[in-house]
This record gives sequence, structure tokens and C-alpha cells, in this order.
Amino acid sequence: MPKPTDITYHSTSRMLDLIFDDGYSCSLSAEYLRVFSPSAEVQGHGPGQGVLQYGKQDVMIKGIEPVGNYALLFRFDDNHETGIFSWEYLYRLGENADTNWEDYLQRLAADGKKRDMNEGSV
Repeated sequence: MPKPTDITYHSTSRMLDLIFDDGYSCSLSAEYLRVFSPSAEVQGHGPGQGVLQYGKQDVMIKGIEPVGNYALLFRFDDNHETGIFSWEYLYRLGENADTNWEDYLQRLAADGKKRDMNEGSV
């Protein structure tokens, strides 16, 4: 599995840039990382138990910590600090970003939720 050779978080744009040792690179927003956190709080404890995250449009990453030599832990400003993002998971998030994001927006709409917490429900 490819590993990142460069990890840069841009606090103004709230974007995380990753460059992997196989040449693949991607930019992932803090919002995207937050709503696709691998934590049990977001994913649930089994298939179909995930919890739709909403109102996370303005979330920021306030800290990034390495976990061994295989993952990162993000500390978000909404106090979400669980979920270990393995290199493989980050790579897949980048590869599938467009599909994942479209699916997420459809799930929000179907549930009557918004990306912006200040907008409330539909």
C-alpha cells in the first residue's frame, strides 16, 4: 500500500494535501474527512449502522497526529477526535472522492439535512 511522502494542511482553505510514494496525490477537505471519519461514532458498529453527519461545512482540523507509521488521527474543532485514518483509507478517500461526495449529498437531501449547521433542516 502506498504511503504519504508529503502531508500538508492549509487552515485557511481547510484542505489537506497528500502526496503518496506511488505519485498519486489528492486534496481532501476537512468537511469531507469529518463526515467520512472511520470512527464507530460515524460508521457505526456494523453494516447499515452509520450515522449521517451534517452541519459540518465549516469544520476545521485543529490537530493532526501520526499513529505509528500507518495512519493519522485528526482532531476536529467540533471535538470529534476519534477514528484512525490509515494510509489505505486516506488513499481510497482520495480515489473515490467524487462518488463519495455525491452519495453524501444525496443522503443529506433524502434526510432533509444541510451541510451548513446555520441553515438547519430543509
